[in-house]
Amino acid sequence: MSPFRASVPFTEDWQHFDVSIADGVATVTLNRPDKLNALTFEAYADLRDLFAELPLREDAKVIVVTGQGRGFCSGGDVEEIIGELQKMEAAELLRFTRMTGLMIKAMRDCPLPIIAAINGIAAGAGSVVALASDFRLVARSASFAFLFTRVGLSGADMGAAYLLPRIVGLGHATELLMLGDKVPAERAVALGLASEVIEDEELPARAAALARRLADGPALAFATTKTLISRELDMDLASAIELEASTQALLMLGHDHGEFYKSWSEKRPPKWEGR
Repeated sequence: MSPFRASVPFTEDWQHFDVSIADGVATVTLNRPDKLNALTFEAYADLRDLFAELPLREDAKVIVVTGQGRGFCSGGDVEEIIGELQKMEAAELLRFTRMTGLMIKAMRDCPLPIIAAINGIAAGAGSVVALASDFRLVARSASFAFLFTRVGLSGADMGAAYLLPRIVGLGHATELLMLGDKVPAERAVALGLASEVIEDEELPARAAALARRLADGPALAFATTKTLISRELDMDLASAIELEASTQALLMLGHDHGEFYKSWSEKRPPKWEGR
């Protein structure tokens, strides 16, 4: 556990989704299957706080996000959110939109690898949660839909216009964010939005296997790689090379790099400690 803790305790009981941590894997399960796991105001806020808290616990090395039932996440709840937004003034609306954006920022700032196991529709905010993850595994029944323009709002929401072009390219991102059409699993893979199509019944096991590989691996190397990928998106080449040189030199002094050489010399698997 981090020695730099304040008086605020870790959250043990998350009210708006299920969280379990076992053997270094934190599994976050959206649990409103009757609403295709649509998000509420409270769920947005809890997710924002969860992704900031998990890296401090040190009992989690990787995060898996998925949904109960036949949907991953259908976005913001139409009744509980969109209906209520109609009653708000501009200042209150801005507080809400900033909060949802901070949830995505927390995912990208979180040094732990995040796997989205997309078991059905990922629409609206759900599609951006998938974008903000580091790995996107899609079931054959899965699909994406960036629905924001379909409800009369900008397709650029919660960082979607920043993240999506960097994943699928400007042309495809423009099409997806402007038109809001459904993207089936096969096309998602073709666009680079997901890595592969997995049969529905195999998705949990495939996500668990990837999570196990990450949890058992060199955690500091993974965390540093994720951080630098995010930081270098807007750097020039010279700045990126200097950042990588400084970071790599520090990691060369770390336990895991020394352990690799020792294990190689002794002809045995390395015992990673994530430091």
